Amino acid sequence: MKNRKKNNALDAPFSVYEVHLGSWKKQIEENRFLSYKELAEELVDYVSEMNFTHVEFMPIMEYPYDPSWGYQLTGYFAPTSRFGYPDEFKYLVDKFHEKGIGVLLDWVPSHFPSDDHGLGFFDGSHLYEHPDRRKGYHQDWKSLIFNYGRNEIKAFLISNAIFWLDQYHADGLRVDAVASMLFLDYSREEGQWEPNEFGGRENLEAISFIKEMNAAVYEAFPDVQTIAEESTSFPQVSRPIYDGGLGFGMKWMMGWMHDTLDYFAKEPVYRKHHQNDLTFSLNYAFTENFMLPLSHDEVVYGKKAIVDKMPGDEWQKFGNLRLLYSFMYTHPGTKLLFQGGEFGQTSEWNFNGSLDWHLLDHEVHKGAQTLVKDLNKLYKNEPAFHQKQFSPEGFDWIDHGDHENSVMSYIRRGKNKKDDVIVVLNLTPNPRENYRIGVPKSGNLKEIFNSDDITYNGTGHFKNGSLKSSNKKWNGRENSVELNLPPLAMIALKYK
Repeated sequence: MKNRKKNNALDAPFSVYEVHLGSWKKQIEENRFLSYKELAEELVDYVSEMNFTHVEFMPIMEYPYDPSWGYQLTGYFAPTSRFGYPDEFKYLVDKFHEKGIGVLLDWVPSHFPSDDHGLGFFDGSHLYEHPDRRKGYHQDWKSLIFNYGRNEIKAFLISNAIFWLDQYHADGLRVDAVASMLFLDYSREEGQWEPNEFGGRENLEAISFIKEMNAAVYEAFPDVQTIAEESTSFPQVSRPIYDGGLGFGMKWMMGWMHDTLDYFAKEPVYRKHHQNDLTFSLNYAFTENFMLPLSHDEVVYGKKAIVDKMPGDEWQKFGNLRLLYSFMYTHPGTKLLFQGGEFGQTSEWNFNGSLDWHLLDHEVHKGAQTLVKDLNKLYKNEPAFHQKQFSPEGFDWIDHGDHENSVMSYIRRGKNKKDDVIVVLNLTPNPRENYRIGVPKSGNLKEIFNSDDITYNGTGHFKNGSLKSSNKKWNGRENSVELNLPPLAMIALKYK
């Protein structure tokens, strides 16, 4: 807890492993969940070994219906009894803290189920939910929406947020479905919603609640983070309230996620026409404190597993997967990866089952897992990747325009120039030898990362040993260097 301020800071590495406790791993022989106590051994060791800085639990507040994955809460103040007692959940959090890993909790103030034993129609009246169905009923989720205009409701929800930080030592809250709270017309047709007093579509009462919640949380616990799952272009979500913002610490970068997955789903031969899908995120990357999410939502309901979204044969699929993760970890912003993604789980996520751990018997899966472990280490150890992850000073393009070769290169910068890292991505299966890029200064460079390494089940054939820049002008820079670019791979270089 003493180190939390440093570990949760916006200039610290922040790499999150998203977990659904019921399906991360099951006790196969007895076909049951692992308990909080068992997870305190197995899950804690695994997250630590994989070099993640934080773990995020999908909702562990008590919920009646397993297929809701926990997002339909009835017991706002109770950790689910599926895995044990409240004190055992505290034990799990403590074990993560002993390993220096922060614990984030998914929190759902956006809606709640209408189960008779829950909050709906609590005293025979619309006590918790808004009495107007246009504001009080969520059509997509068949659930009820809190009446954010009532002070009692705001007090209930804010005290609940603080309860988890206070009693359970959570290090942050990831707030679910913020977009559905912000807009009166969210998922509603014409005539199904009523404008606010100014004629707009913003839900002013919900916006006021969000600001009060963030203010209260940060006043009581200044070193935690609140993170918004927010999918629209609503401005200043992760900016201070005194500056006109909503007051969150970070916001999910859904645009990056959609564009990047669309790009990687394309056959490499067509990628030259779509390079803008990858470069576009840098036009707005610093308008918010963005977290790059590859979450549970991307691997359900027919969307396929991450590795299965990739084109080509098995080698190319995994080459693309390694490249996708390498792009994610070297792109500005913090990171979130859902369980199973780190070793290339091949089936969609099943909340009822267990991850396919047996896949790690195969080299391609083991290689993907080792890559993620090493990318986490690279992100932690290289200041250039985290110190200025929310500032335009931390990023500089070398070349984003080589569409023909589908190659991109950029510099990530920390507080000291000596920490600069040059990143080059080859987004096709064709290796490129003697590929020249402009570099910031003359000197000797060394390769510090290569996602095509044999350790990751890459080819291992295209390495860059000792490199010396020449004073040949390239990419608008005075100096340049020639590189070997492996197929479907990222390389990272640093001055000696």
